[in-house]
Amino acid sequence: MQRALFHADNPMSRQFSADDSLLLADIIQLRRDVRGNRFLATDIDNDTMDKLLNAALNAPSVGYSQPWQFVVIRSDNVKQQVHQSFVKENAAGAKQFSSTKQQQYQNLKLEGIMEAPVNLAIFYQPVSKPVLGQTSMPDMGRFSVVCAIQNLWLMARSLNIGVGWVSIVDPEAIKTILNAPSNSELIGYLCIGYVEDFLSEPELKTAGWEKQKNKSQVIFTESFN
Repeated sequence: MQRALFHADNPMSRQFSADDSLLLADIIQLRRDVRGNRFLATDIDNDTMDKLLNAALNAPSVGYSQPWQFVVIRSDNVKQQVHQSFVKENAAGAKQFSSTKQQQYQNLKLEGIMEAPVNLAIFYQPVSKPVLGQTSMPDMGRFSVVCAIQNLWLMARSLNIGVGWVSIVDPEAIKTILNAPSNSELIGYLCIGYVEDFLSEPELKTAGWEKQKNKSQVIFTESFN
């Protein structure tokens, strides 16, 4: 396989090969949102977690603000408290769908809080001063945190580690459980662990929850018209 070339005196000059590009495309395409029934009990050591977190820390951020905070959770006691929030919010969430969808909803495994060896809570930490690039679009700081999550997710997939994003929790309850600063905002709660294998397609697509959109529905040229 052809490898990327770079100059030792300037690593940033590295030029990536076509093979590298194809490998990245595979990692992106084969990333999956992993449910709890797919996680293994195999531990994720601290060095591996550092690789994931370093990937997140190298994400772009508006105004180089780096507005993220990460809480690594291994304690079953903490996981149990978070899971209780999920159970409560999940019951309320099911009621918002039609009767047909409700039954399908209840059959889905939507989290892996207790099963995953590691949980990771990711917060947005705003600042009181103006942030370059965020003065017109105040949500750019939150979007920066999402970029960090995506970086971590792709690095995890490259290491054959599964990630599941649990959004069915009460953000304020999670803040209380984790003693988060009052102005911190929960952006993501991830379940992280090794899996036996990755599904060939997204689980919700296979289950028929929603159909995949085609490019003509979401990509436009110059304007929407």
